[in-house]
Amino acid sequence: MTSNICQIGSEKMAADLSSVQELSKELEAIISSSYDGMFITDGKGIVLRVNEAYERITGIQAREILGRNMRHLISEGYYDESVTLLVIEKRTTITINQIVKGGHKILVTGNPIFDEQGELFRVVTNVRDITELSDLQNELIQTQEQTLKYKAELFHLRALQIQDKDLIYRSSKMMQIIELAIKVSGVDSTVLIHGESGTGKEVIAKCIHKYGKGADRPFIQINCAAIPEQLLESELFGYEEGAFTGAKKEGKVGLFELAQNGTLFLDEIGDLPLLLQIKLLRAIQEKSFMRVGGTKIISINARIIAATHRNLIQMIKDMTFREDLYYRLAVVPIYLPPLRERKEDIPLLIMHFMKKFNQRFQYNKKIASPVICKLADYWWPGNVRELENVIERMIVMAPHEEITMDLLPESILHRTFLPKQGTKLKDAVAQTEVYVLNQAYKEYGCWQKVSDVLGMNRATIFRKVAKYGIGKK
Repeated sequence: MTSNICQIGSEKMAADLSSVQELSKELEAIISSSYDGMFITDGKGIVLRVNEAYERITGIQAREILGRNMRHLISEGYYDESVTLLVIEKRTTITINQIVKGGHKILVTGNPIFDEQGELFRVVTNVRDITELSDLQNELIQTQEQTLKYKAELFHLRALQIQDKDLIYRSSKMMQIIELAIKVSGVDSTVLIHGESGTGKEVIAKCIHKYGKGADRPFIQINCAAIPEQLLESELFGYEEGAFTGAKKEGKVGLFELAQNGTLFLDEIGDLPLLLQIKLLRAIQEKSFMRVGGTKIISINARIIAATHRNLIQMIKDMTFREDLYYRLAVVPIYLPPLRERKEDIPLLIMHFMKKFNQRFQYNKKIASPVICKLADYWWPGNVRELENVIERMIVMAPHEEITMDLLPESILHRTFLPKQGTKLKDAVAQTEVYVLNQAYKEYGCWQKVSDVLGMNRATIFRKVAKYGIGKK
C-alpha cells in the first residue's frame, strides 16, 4: 500500500516537473522569438539572461554581461545609465532613453516583479532600438528645413518670373516687396499698404489678389476719400428698401457683398470717418454685417486690403483713427518706398511708359539719353504717377521723333531743391542751406560773390561753410 502511494507521488512529481519544463520551454521560445530585446536581472541587479534580439539591437553579446552587476557594467562603459537600478530604487515601472556601448540609442522600459512576500526578485526590461527612429527624426528635421529653404527660393523665383505689365522694377527694395506680396497672397490675412501718393499701392493690391484669389475672382475697389461721408456707408454695406430718402425701391448691394470670395481694396483708408471705422472694424472681426436699414446678418468671405498715404500712427495719437482698426488692418504691413529711394527703377519705368503711350497714340517716338539721366536725377514728389504724366506730356508735345531736353518741364530742367518728406524742420533748414551755398559757389566760384548774391555778410558765409564742411575759402 505504502509503495503504491510512493509510486503515485513520484508519477505526480514527474508530471509536474514535465509541465514546468514545458512551460519553461514555452517561455524560452517566447523570449527568444520577441522582436524587442529582453534583459532580465535579479533583485540585486545581477544579469540573468538576455535574448537574441537584445544582442542584435545593442551589439552586446550575452557572454559579456551575464552574471555581472549593473553597477560594474556602467562603470566599464557598457551603459550610460541603468533603468534596472532605477527600478530597484523606485520599485516601479520606469522608461528612459539609454546609450549603450558603441553609441546605439535604445528605449528601455524596466518592470519590477515581486515575490509572494513583496520582495523584488526580478527586473524585466523591454528594449527597443531608437537609433533608426532618431536618424529618421533628424532626416525629417533636415527635410523640413530644406522645404522652407526651397519655399523661400520658390517665392523669390516666382517674383522674378512675374510678367505683370504693371509691375516694372529692378531695385532690390521692390523685389523684396513683390516677394512679400506673393507670400501673403496665399493666405487671407488683412494687408495694409502704406506709402506716398503715386507709389503704386493699387498695383501691389492687385498683385496680391491675382496671385492669391485669382484673376477670375472679384477685385472690388473703393477710394474712401472720393466719396462723400453720407454716402460711404451705403456704398460699402449696401442698403434695404426705404432705408433713407432717395433710396432705390429695390435696395442696393454693397461693395462688401460684391467682393464675396474675392478682394475688397479700401484705398485711402485714412480718410474713413470715425463712425464708419467702428462698423468696418466689426465687419472685419465678425466677418458679417447688416445693410443700412436692414436686420438680416450677411456673412462675408472677402480678403481686405487697405492702403493709405497718411501717417496712421500719428492719426491714432491725434485720435482721428482708431487704434484697434489699425492693428486689425496692419496684420501684414507693406511699405512702398518713394521713387526717389529706388532710382534704379526710373529708366525701366520711362521705357515702359514710352512703349505704352507710343502704342496708345500710334507713335514711334524715342527719348534721348540725356533726358533719361535728367529724369533719373529728379526727386519725383508725385512718384510713379508724376513720371507717367511727364512722359505722356512729352510724347504728345514732341514735334519730332526724339524727345529732347527742351521738352522737359521747367521744374525738372531747373531742379528746385526740396528736403526729403518727413525731415525735421531743423534738418530741412540745414539741407537747404548746404544746397543753396553749393549751387551758388558752383556758379560764381568766389565766396565774396556768393555773399553779395545771397545778401549775407562774409563772416556768416564763412561760418556756415566751416559748419557744413563745404567748398574752400
